[in-house]
Amino acid sequence: MNLLVKPVRSSLGKKYAMAVTGLLLIGFVLGHMAGNLLIYLGPDAINSYAHALKSNPGLLWTARIGLLLVFVIHVLLGVTLALENRAARPQRYEYDATLRASWASRNMMLTGLVILAFVIYHLAHFTLGVVTTTEDNKNYLDLVEVKQGLKTYVPEPSLNLSQLDPNQVDARHDVYRMVVSGFQIWWVSVSYWLAMAFLGLHLWHGGSSFLQTLGLNSFRYASVVRLIGPLLAILVVIGNSSIPLAVMLGLIK
Repeated sequence: MNLLVKPVRSSLGKKYAMAVTGLLLIGFVLGHMAGNLLIYLGPDAINSYAHALKSNPGLLWTARIGLLLVFVIHVLLGVTLALENRAARPQRYEYDATLRASWASRNMMLTGLVILAFVIYHLAHFTLGVVTTTEDNKNYLDLVEVKQGLKTYVPEPSLNLSQLDPNQVDARHDVYRMVVSGFQIWWVSVSYWLAMAFLGLHLWHGGSSFLQTLGLNSFRYASVVRLIGPLLAILVVIGNSSIPLAVMLGLIK
């Protein structure tokens, strides 16, 4: 165990580990966005996608735990490196050269912590079902009709669920309706847009710096590497933010 931890004790080791975990998280962000964008294809597309994930609980929970571990390691390394850098220079220079750097690069810990808070809320709302609204509850009861063959179930509010034949009920959640009902609440959409703005700022710098840390910043590829972070940020912010915007404008309902 000590052999695994020892390389990460050095500042360079922490940076390498943070770069690797950062790239893994970028991969997840892109994959998650691709799944979310299925909502534009209609309820069946995104509900089928969600059902496919939940139909393999072992694989799903292995991925969730692995992703959580990667996320925790990334956050801890980020905070540790920020504190070490601050301790190494307790007094600010009269002229701080870092002011030449972008706001995003100078505030990676801030944007990272905001993203952490958003992830906790996002999990509580859409995964754990802890954060709910009256509209959410209404739509869970409205999962509409029993369709022969598809076994899609939507109960009446007064129906006793225990009286249903289990063979007639599809275990799928109506993810489409849950997302729509959530983003119809203006402050939920606004908070999501703010979170995406911070995620974009984090990716703007992090998307390129992680590659540079891993040694992909040679003169030949430097200009391309510098563009990857901004391009990732723009892609993710526009892709994810478009969903609550479409809901608010009534394009998805």
